[in-house]
Amino acid sequence: SAGRAMAAGGRSWFRALALGVSFLKCLLIPAYYSTDFEVHRNWLAITHNLPLSQWYYEATSEWTLDYPPFFAWFEYALSHVAKYFDPKMLVIENLNYTSRATIFFQRFSVIFTDILFIYAVRECCRCVNGKRAAKDILEKPTFILAVLLLWNFGLLIVDHIHFQYNGFLFGLMLLSVARLCQKRYLEGALLFAVLLHFKHIYMYVAPAYGIYLLRSYCFTANNADGSLKWRSFSFLHVTLLGLIVCLVSALSLGPFIVLGQLPQVISRLFPFKRGLCHAYWAPNFWALYNAMDKALTIFGLKCNFLDPTKIPKASMTGGLVQEFQHTVLPSVTPLATLICTFISILPSVFCLWFKPQGPRGFLQCLVLCALSSFMFGWHVHEKAILLAILPLSLLSVQRAKDAGIYLILTTTGHFSLFPLLFTPPELPIKILLMLLFTVYSFSSLKSLFRRERPLLNWLETIYLAQLVPLEIFCEIIFPLTPWKGHFPFVPLLLTSVYCALGVAYAWLKLYVSVLTERISVRQKAE
Repeated sequence: SAGRAMAAGGRSWFRALALGVSFLKCLLIPAYYSTDFEVHRNWLAITHNLPLSQWYYEATSEWTLDYPPFFAWFEYALSHVAKYFDPKMLVIENLNYTSRATIFFQRFSVIFTDILFIYAVRECCRCVNGKRAAKDILEKPTFILAVLLLWNFGLLIVDHIHFQYNGFLFGLMLLSVARLCQKRYLEGALLFAVLLHFKHIYMYVAPAYGIYLLRSYCFTANNADGSLKWRSFSFLHVTLLGLIVCLVSALSLGPFIVLGQLPQVISRLFPFKRGLCHAYWAPNFWALYNAMDKALTIFGLKCNFLDPTKIPKASMTGGLVQEFQHTVLPSVTPLATLICTFISILPSVFCLWFKPQGPRGFLQCLVLCALSSFMFGWHVHEKAILLAILPLSLLSVQRAKDAGIYLILTTTGHFSLFPLLFTPPELPIKILLMLLFTVYSFSSLKSLFRRERPLLNWLETIYLAQLVPLEIFCEIIFPLTPWKGHFPFVPLLLTSVYCALGVAYAWLKLYVSVLTERISVRQKAE
C-alpha cells in the first residue's frame, strides 16, 4: 500500500506539472507568431481542397508543402476540424489570412497535440534509474527530468510563440527512446520510422537508431569481455526490422510512387537551392566560418590586399536566404557539408558499436549525431538545436559530467533562439521564461549532484555569464547607436558567433567524454 501511495503521489505531481505548462501555453495564444503560422494555414488549405496528386505541386503561396506525407495527412485531418472554426482559412487564395478563430484554432491544435509529448515524457521518467532515493520530491531525478522536458524553454517559444508543431514530433522521438530503453525494440523502431515520415530532419539521428538496433536487437548476445558474439545474429529480428521500415515507407510514399510523383516529393523535401546558412545564422561551425570570412575581408580591404570593386555587397547578412560566395575563404558546397557531417558522426557510431553502454550509450550517440549535423549541416535552422537538448536532458539527471555539458548546451542553445522573437512585447516574456528555466536547471542539477565536483569550471561560468551583457548590448544599447541603420545585422552576428563557441565547446566536451570512457563489462554475457 505504501508503494501504491507513492505511485499515486508520483502521478499527482506529474499531472500538476503538465497542467501548469498547458495553462502557460494557453496564456501565450495572443503572442506574436512568425511566417510559419501562414505556412501551416496554407498546408491546411492545400490538403483540404486538392486531390492527393496535387499536394506537392501546388504553388499559389511561396510556402509550398515541403514536409513528408505523414505530416500532410496530419494537416488533412486537422483541416476537417478547422472548417468548424472558420472555413475561410481553408481557401487556398486567402494568403496571410488571420481571423481570431484561425489563430485560436491553430494555437490550440499545437497545445492539444502536445498530449503525446506529455505522455512520452512520463514514459522517459520511468526509464531513469532512481538510485538517489531523495526524501524531497523536488530533488528526485524523475521530477527534475519532467520539469526539464515539459517546461523546456526552447520548445515553449518555438512552438507556442514562434509557431510550429515540434511538441508531438519530439513526443514520438522521446517515446521511441523510452521504448528502446525498456527493450521494446520493435515498438521503438516503428515509432521512429513513423517519425521520419512526419519530419525528415530526424534523419540526422537515424544512424544512432540503426546501429543500436543492429547491436542490441539483431545480435542477441555478447562475449564475457563485452565484445560481440557473431554467432548470435538473428535473421528473424533483422527481417522484422526491415518489414517495419518497408511497411511504414510504403504507407507514406506508396501513393506517390504509384502516381509517379516520388521525384517531385523528394525535390520538395530537400531544396538545395537554399543557401549554406539560414537567414538567422544558426550558432554552428559555419557561423564561425562566415564570421572569419567577414573579418578577413575587412582586414584585406584595410591592408589593400583585396579589390573593393570585386567584393559582393553584404551578400550573406542581408537577411535573405540565398546562395552566396565567400570572399576570402573557399566557398562551401552542399556536398562539402555532407562530408563534414558524415565524418563528424562516425566516431560516435563506432563507440556505440565497439563500446556498448546500453541505453546510455545510445542516448550519447543520438545527441552526438544531432549535434554533429547541427554543427556541419547545410542550411541549418537555429531551432534544430532542440534535437540535441531534449535527449541530453535524460542524460543530465544521471551523471554529473553530462549535467555540466547539458547546462552549457541549453543555456547557449536557448539564448541563440532569442532573435526568433524580435517584437518588443515578447522581450520581457522571453527573458523571464529563459531566466526561470535556466535558474531552475542550474539549481536543480546542482542540488542533485551536490556531493560531486562542481558542474562547471570557472571558465565555463564566465563564458555563460557574458550572455547577460551581450543581451543588454543587442536589445538596449545597439538600437540607440547610429550603427543601427548601417549595420542592422550586428546583433544577429554577435549572438550567432558567441553562441556557436558554446555549442561547439559542448559538442567537443561530450565527444571527449564518450571517447575516453572505459567500457563496463556488465553487458549481457550469455
